[in-house]
Amino acid sequence: MKRKSLMVVIVSMSVAASAFALNLGDKAPTTDVKMKNVDGRELSIADAAGKEGTLVIFSCNHCPFVKAWQDRIASIGNAAKGKGVGVIVITRTIPLVIRGQFRRNAEARATVGLTFPYVVDVTSDVARAFGATRTPEAFLFDKDGKLVYHGAIDDSQKADEVSARYLQDATNALVSGKQIANKETKFVGCGIKYRTKT
Repeated sequence: MKRKSLMVVIVSMSVAASAFALNLGDKAPTTDVKMKNVDGRELSIADAAGKEGTLVIFSCNHCPFVKAWQDRIASIGNAAKGKGVGVIVITRTIPLVIRGQFRRNAEARATVGLTFPYVVDVTSDVARAFGATRTPEAFLFDKDGKLVYHGAIDDSQKADEVSARYLQDATNALVSGKQIANKETKFVGCGIKYRTKT
């Protein structure tokens, strides 16, 4: 019964636009929008920001692409946080399943050892403002809040076949004050479906 209800709601949602809303150098949008973290606190991107910059990753627990990258997301995010980069993972959900989603978010966060916030964008307003279209999708901002990297975690779903560590290299370059070699990279993932604005 729950599965049928979920399917009905998904059908009523609009698919995310394919046009990328942010350009390199753009300021992070909707930084003051509060979203519920898995620990019950209301947090915004501004609350999670670090002195060296902020990493925002759009995610989804049941997405197979996210599952393939989740250990690397945890490793990169935890390391970045230790170097002064604020990190926040944002997932979207549906009102009918929000309670179960918080439980699953908490379980996923604990399973992979995330040390940073994992929040829910219930209205899709944050994802929409970013122009996020896939999960996982990474946005890295410098200490002035300007976009310096957008794209993939790395170049392979299979950890043992990675040859280009885009996000890790970008965060390392950011905190070292060096130029980021690959500022925009192609990414694959599950499509984000925006909730219809009311």
